[in-house]
Amino acid sequence: MARPVLIAPSILSADFARLAEEVAALEQAGADFLHIDVMDGHFVPNLTIGPPIVAALRKVTKLPLDVHLMITNADAFIAEFADAGADYLTVHVEACPHLHRTVQSIKERGVKAGVTLNPATSLNTIEEILPDVDLVLIMSVNPGFGGQTFIASCLQKTASARAMIDRTGSRALLEVDGGVKIDNAAQVLAAGADVLVAGSAIFSTRDYAATIAAMRAAGQPSSTTPLRVSAHR
Repeated sequence: MARPVLIAPSILSADFARLAEEVAALEQAGADFLHIDVMDGHFVPNLTIGPPIVAALRKVTKLPLDVHLMITNADAFIAEFADAGADYLTVHVEACPHLHRTVQSIKERGVKAGVTLNPATSLNTIEEILPDVDLVLIMSVNPGFGGQTFIASCLQKTASARAMIDRTGSRALLEVDGGVKIDNAAQVLAAGADVLVAGSAIFSTRDYAATIAAMRAAGQPSSTTPLRVSAHR
């Protein structure tokens, strides 16, 4: 049975001067999550938003808030983002020396916990934590800026992550973020992704609903054939 295709527009590419309107449009267009990129200017070379924006978004939408913490000291801000209304908090394995403790801290606050890896980080780094997480995020660009080009080798990494999740019996969603567009969505979904994060691919179009529908339709069996899995990296 085919897995449902979930679409998570990244508000990094939205018009922040009319953010509430943008979110309402995404709801009407059929988005499944709102993906919120939090950057600290240290772990990644960009500075974006903090808990007040998450809290503001929580007031105007019922969509799950998928908060991606691209920050050096995630542990210091978990409580603030949880209180702001995050439904998912995803942390980078590269930035969390005590990953199990961080994941447990997220879950103790009633928030779903995710882990993410940069393109050059091996899947081996999440194997031990996999039973404890609700989401695995594969970065298909080096994080920091929207509008980057998808790194093709991340397709195989996504397929290997899918195999690892299935082999261990984990119920974690598999999400892919970075350079995902209509023309490569079928490949990403064939590799095993459950959730597609898309920023400029959605917000650069006039018809959000048509773009989201096209990305979701890319998951139909006729779109492409599954990517063959090799041993994980």
